[in-house]
Amino acid sequence: MRFGVGNGWRGLAAAALLTGLAAGCGESGDDPDASGAKAKASATAEVAARGGSIGAAGSACELPVTFDIAEFWEAEAIDAASQQGETGNEITDDLADAFLHQGRVTMACEVDAKPAGKLGFLRVWTGRPGDADARAVLEGFVTAEEGASGAQYRPFRTGSLSGTEVEYTTTSELLEETKKERALAVSTPDGPVVVHLGGMDTDEHEAMLPAYELAKKTLEVTG
Repeated sequence: MRFGVGNGWRGLAAAALLTGLAAGCGESGDDPDASGAKAKASATAEVAARGGSIGAAGSACELPVTFDIAEFWEAEAIDAASQQGETGNEITDDLADAFLHQGRVTMACEVDAKPAGKLGFLRVWTGRPGDADARAVLEGFVTAEEGASGAQYRPFRTGSLSGTEVEYTTTSELLEETKKERALAVSTPDGPVVVHLGGMDTDEHEAMLPAYELAKKTLEVTG
């Protein structure tokens, strides 16, 4: 289970205890036939109703990209630098650091589905300028996630942007639970961006896919 950062990441300790004992990351790869089929499916995927947009100056989260968020979902910027070392407890602060950074990217925004009656988040992670290989960034993101396996990568294009998308699962040995995850990565002049959709479980994840598809469909580099 993921915990919200903006509403107090002190739940990180509990989250780490629940998810820290997880299976190792599995192999990743591409299936050309599956990629083609999924690309067609994505083209006709259900898209959520628009509730607003983020990314531009003055929005809830100022990012290297802009995209629409689903109706009733609420976005909150994450200042990772200010949250590190906040508690003064070395163990808790180390957990916070691990939660706020994954692979080569850092959490920058969290879009909460709870106001729409769902349990999960659409999270945006950003990297440093010059780290331009979206596929490598996304692979690093998945590899760094505890219990990740079965990653299937494929290219995608939306508007003027092209990047890499991945579907995978995470497994918690402690909870004896496996759930689906999905993420995409694009390169921008201000660095790579990863947009990730998790969810409390697979049912919640699938219920939130229209919000992910809306973000993907409307994704653009911030002007």
